Amino acid sequence: MPDAARSLPSRRPRLTPLAFILYVTLGAVLIASINDVAPSVSQLVDGVPGMLSLLDRMTPPNLESAFLQRVGLRIVETFQIALVGAAIGIVLSLPLGWLAARGVSPLGRFGYGVKAFISLLRTVPDLVWALLFVATVGLGAVAGTMTIVVDTIGFCGRFFSEAMEDADKEPQDALSAIGANRVSILTGAILPHAAPSMINSSLFALEKAIRSSVILGLVGAGGIGQELKVAFDLFQYRNACTIILVIFAIVLIMEYITDRMRARLE
Repeated sequence: MPDAARSLPSRRPRLTPLAFILYVTLGAVLIASINDVAPSVSQLVDGVPGMLSLLDRMTPPNLESAFLQRVGLRIVETFQIALVGAAIGIVLSLPLGWLAARGVSPLGRFGYGVKAFISLLRTVPDLVWALLFVATVGLGAVAGTMTIVVDTIGFCGRFFSEAMEDADKEPQDALSAIGANRVSILTGAILPHAAPSMINSSLFALEKAIRSSVILGLVGAGGIGQELKVAFDLFQYRNACTIILVIFAIVLIMEYITDRMRARLE
């Protein structure tokens, strides 16, 4: 029995010297980062009175009709930014996703360039794009809409291309065998199979656009975030509390709507 036990493979993975060095280095970096940027217990304790004081100044929320009307107009603008930006981004993501899809793209190996472009759009944070567009087209909702377009392309472009790559190959081969061109294969075989996944990704993109459009106003790209920034800049904390509650309600409503739509599609 001892000989048989010794012949069994070890349940623990073998740790190579290189892997050991990498784990040790990662642990050291993590510990150093915790010491540099993580809050200490004393800082958390000292921050509690300040947080309680801020919450006291933020309550009760401002429910004056004139202010609520102004917030309502900003909410409408926020929805417009999100809906228009997401719609344009989803439409543009379809051809870009096709051009980037491995084994499907008519560009062949050059499709990797399109995929790299989509990755670039996704890698740069929303607020950075917003700052670039504010510097380009000026303050306001147009910069916010352009930011949502770019962000949606970076999000949907990736998932659209992956859905097309995973589409069933047999219908594609059948159409190709009878001489169908790439566009016919796309519309007749790839899109019908990839459509559920693409619709799901589009709903997530819309939900993501609502969240993003809320904070774009912090850098002057329109929407309710701009009103929130003004409230904090002017120390109008009751106004800020109202805006935060409205944003919270919007996010909950959008999550509920998109969840129901996804459930119906499934």
